[in-house]
Parts: sequence; structure tokens; C-alpha cells
Amino acid sequence: MELLAEYSVDAIPGRRFIEIYDADAYLADAASMDAARQQVVAGNGYHLYLHSLQPDIPARIDIRIWDTPPSVPTDAEGHTGVTVESETGTLVVNQFTYGPAGEMILPRPGVYEGHAWWAGRQAVRDYHDRVLRDLTASGQGTRLPDDWRRSPHTERYVLDLAWIRDSSPLDNEDEDEPAHRPPASPMHSASPGATTPGLIPCLRPPCPPAGTPPPPSAVGPRAFWDLRSSGA
Repeated sequence: MELLAEYSVDAIPGRRFIEIYDADAYLADAASMDAARQQVVAGNGYHLYLHSLQPDIPARIDIRIWDTPPSVPTDAEGHTGVTVESETGTLVVNQFTYGPAGEMILPRPGVYEGHAWWAGRQAVRDYHDRVLRDLTASGQGTRLPDDWRRSPHTERYVLDLAWIRDSSPLDNEDEDEPAHRPPASPMHSASPGATTPGLIPCLRPPCPPAGTPPPPSAVGPRAFWDLRSSGA
């Protein structure tokens, strides 16, 4: 097996989610989010959700493209098969609350299959909960950014994928419209706040350059108070 391309980035799992999707797949999927809460990683073919057990400490995301994906390592905490279709040839890694963390240019557009596996998920959650308990007792919430950076564990999600075919040809659609886009809905109309059941409108800012650190507010004291008030 040969490694053809690799991309890594740290992303904060705001609301306990990290997304990976084709750059043109701008609609979220509530059913896939619900599935990820049970399976850790789930998607609908063009949009993947990675579910963390904590919302503050960055997780490492690795996307690796192979000619043939390797076996899942024995020290993985869990794994599942995944399929991702990218008509643009660009995958975005998105922080659910804070926006894009980065993007990967794939070797070629098309459909990729393989597996996702993860490690360190429970250990990081235990550290996160222990820090919050200690800070609640001491009242020193301003220490949170340093505590998150000093985590002794790494939460890691790895996608090992291989290209299998070109994207499906468009049927009865304008050739400029991606095949995976849903039909026109009130979400795309000029009516403010219009939505479609089962879909979550996601207006995402442009991707920052690779290596751009998250905004200070992403790991600041506010995350501590939001977490306490939400009871997460």
C-alpha cells in the first residue's frame, strides 16, 4: 500500500462536533448528527460528523489518502467504515462553533471509501471533566486556556481513504449543480429564518490559511461558563 496524500489539523469540537465535508456541501444533516452521537463517526456520503465527548480541547484530525487503506491499528478505541464524495476535490475540516480549521486538497475529485478510527477520546474527556471540577471548586476560571493546552492526552480521529470512482453523473439537473445538493427549499429563499425540517442552515466563513490558530475566545473563560450554564 502507498500513502498518496496526508493532511493534519487541530480542531475544537464546539458543541462536541467536528465536521468534514466537500467544499461545496454547505448543508448540515440532522440525521447524520444523531447517528454520530451513537457511532462516533457518521455521515450521508458527502458530509461526515465526528462526535467528541467534550467541547473545548482541540482534537487532532488526520486525513490520509492511500492506494489501498491499511488495516485499523490495534490500539484504536473504535472504527467504522466511511464514504466521502468530493466533487470539488477539496475537503473542509470545520469546527462546529468556531468555523473552518483548514482544508485538504485531494489528489483528485470523486468518491473516497475507507474507514475512520479514533483514540484518546475517553482520556481527554476525563481530563476535561477533572479540570472543570477543580476550577469550580477554586473559582479560577481564567486558567482554562492554559489547562486545555496542557492536556496530557491527545484526542485523535483518522480517516484512511482510497479513491474508488468519479462522482456520479448528474441526472436531470443543470450541469453546474452538484449531484448531492438537495432540491430548492425555503432555506435558499429570501425569507429570513426559513428552514426545512431535518436540515440545519450552515453559513460558514471562508477557510483561514492552514496553521491559523483558533480565536482566543475559542478556549477562553466563556467556554467554561457556557458549559456550566448548559449542564453539558
